[in-house]
Amino acid sequence: MALFGALILALLAGAHAELPGCKIRITSKALELVKQEGLRFLEQELETVTIPDLRGSEGHFFYNISEVKVTELQLTFSELHFQPDQELVLQINNASWGLRFRRQLLYWFFYDGGYINASAEGVSIHTALQLSRDTIGRIKVSNVSCQASICPVLYHAGTVLLNSLLDTVPVRSAVDELVGIDYSLLKDPVASTSNLDMEFRGAFYPLTEANWSLSNRAVEPQLQEEERMVYVAFSEFFFDSAMESYFRAGALKLSLVGDKVPHDLDMVLRASYFGSIVLMSPAVIDSPLKLELRVMEPPRCTIKPSGTTVSVTASVTIALVPPNQPEVQLSSMIMDARLSAKMALRGKALRTQLDLRRFRIYSNQSALESLALIPLQTPLKTLLQIAVMPMLNERTWRGVQIPLPEGIDFVREVVTNHAGFLTIGADLHFAKGLREVIEKNRPADTRDPRTSSAPPPSTAAV
Repeated sequence: MALFGALILALLAGAHAELPGCKIRITSKALELVKQEGLRFLEQELETVTIPDLRGSEGHFFYNISEVKVTELQLTFSELHFQPDQELVLQINNASWGLRFRRQLLYWFFYDGGYINASAEGVSIHTALQLSRDTIGRIKVSNVSCQASICPVLYHAGTVLLNSLLDTVPVRSAVDELVGIDYSLLKDPVASTSNLDMEFRGAFYPLTEANWSLSNRAVEPQLQEEERMVYVAFSEFFFDSAMESYFRAGALKLSLVGDKVPHDLDMVLRASYFGSIVLMSPAVIDSPLKLELRVMEPPRCTIKPSGTTVSVTASVTIALVPPNQPEVQLSSMIMDARLSAKMALRGKALRTQLDLRRFRIYSNQSALESLALIPLQTPLKTLLQIAVMPMLNERTWRGVQIPLPEGIDFVREVVTNHAGFLTIGADLHFAKGLREVIEKNRPADTRDPRTSSAPPPSTAAV
């Protein structure tokens, strides 16, 4: 009975677990690039770090070691790898360094002092970084374990400086003046021996309704590949939430009046409704024409191995707008359109190129009226292609940022469609040096490792 109850609780927990709209996998192939940049930063940090003075006494013997500076550092043999439970492990063997410090010794009345150059070889450093989700859904270095004689410096670099870099990863941020994107981590990152997987909410929202959210009933994206440095997966929910957010924000509508209506289309529309127009008063006959397109319900995205499509249903209203008078409606119809969508990663932005594939208009009043609309099919489709699609693509090609730290971009991406989701495999490129980004975002008063929280006990390994 207890087993049955536990099973029911597990099923209920699974049923209420939030599905990710976006997943990211960092593979072991990215670690060599990360290691090179990370070691370069570590060398620079150790060479500029302030090492605490060492002073004390024993009986009549007094000593003071001060002004300790690292003058030389060589990290020759190193390895960076994923490890379950620890997430990321850095192992450095046979490192060597040189130090210069001031020595002051006093024994009874005998004093000795001066500057000393010293060196150490065969130094080993073992550091493990544990990554987790913080209270707002941001990825953080939550713990640093260390076996080395320089653990305070490494602890400071991990918990303070690397976290300042991770703070540049967007969690909830505005995409434009209408909508925002939520990249909150849904759970702690999961490490295996070959990769690090992260699950993000990946949901858009209208800025005027920050607490609104769309229920995610889409297929959960899956990541199986490990050949590239990084993989990003997006479900249909990711794109559906974007389109519903713009719909709720009132952005999916277009009104063309007077000179904004293409001349050829104006002539076709007036000719098509000549029988109705000619019966109107002279003040109305020559008034400007108005064409209004309004999406009736949130568009929906469908991802298949053959490609990605977006289905749109909109109302089309044609009217005359006499000055200082109510507009006179000539016709109202329904438009169904299907757009193809091609995704690409540029830098760290996901961009979309839309193309009109299928288009039809019909009347919701009668089949006979639908037949009468056939002559308008071609000119209205042309209007969409030359006026509406460029406006849409100008917005979608600006793209939305992927949750990566500042200074890191995607290169050489490959997009693969699956049933209900798509994946993008890419390599990583440091557009900015790690030190440049950290210095830009370095918290105040953190240059001295003594100002950060005390690290856990460490073991010197020399």
